[in-house]
Amino acid sequence: MHPHSRKLILASGLVLVMAAASGVAAASTVPQEIIDARQETQIWTTYALSPYLRANNLSVSVQNNKATLNGIVEDDVSNELATEIALGVADITEVDNQIVVRADYVPAKPSSDRSYGEVVDDAIASSAVKYRLAWSKNTEGLNAKVDTKFGRVLLRGTADSAASKELAGRLAINTRGVASVDNQLAVVPVKQTAVQGAKASAHTAGQELADSWITAKVKSIFLYSSNVSGSDITVNTNQGVVTLNGKLKSGAERALAIELAQNVRGVRSVDAKALRF
Repeated sequence: MHPHSRKLILASGLVLVMAAASGVAAASTVPQEIIDARQETQIWTTYALSPYLRANNLSVSVQNNKATLNGIVEDDVSNELATEIALGVADITEVDNQIVVRADYVPAKPSSDRSYGEVVDDAIASSAVKYRLAWSKNTEGLNAKVDTKFGRVLLRGTADSAASKELAGRLAINTRGVASVDNQLAVVPVKQTAVQGAKASAHTAGQELADSWITAKVKSIFLYSSNVSGSDITVNTNQGVVTLNGKLKSGAERALAIELAQNVRGVRSVDAKALRF
């Protein structure tokens, strides 16, 4: 079925379902064509998001809960992955895998336009960088815009010090999905009056963050990092003191884990005696 027809059918089906829910339409079940279109969309979207399959231009059609796959891949692993993804979609009962495996197959070179999967990857990377900058206690004077294209992050805006700018760049480059960073942050020192400084100090002193919140943020920062095995680190917090436990691959990874934890807002100190390599 033509992709545009699928979209029209799916859109029409959604309208019918909504109408039925409100009593406008009497239909009590979703037509099979709508179910097929939904399943086809799920499979195709997963292929588009997969870094292992997105370049292969695979096609999918679904009829009566049976998925038919077409295209070319370079190995059996990719072929099996395509089948497993299709079988993983709800109510798919059968997969007719007509994908051809060719060891000499070379996917077409990507164009200057990003694919759907690459757009999603870049959006996730940008969000992860923004998240890490937002919860770092050493980048509070940062006003940064984050743009990502093909894994290349562009930082624009202002930082209140050279150290804050440099830290922002390091946080960005160590984020999962980031290939490079162009740090164009301008250093603009913030001038505070004595009264403003006193108010800021008082606010900071009175802002006590819950230990559970700090633990969750430290774990999240680790998981977003491309150079720290966050799943291998146990994190506990007591009165702002973060304790790290686990075994990592190297001293450099351990040092980075400690630095990332120390930078999280609300962390008073980090105890890493039990963090080994």
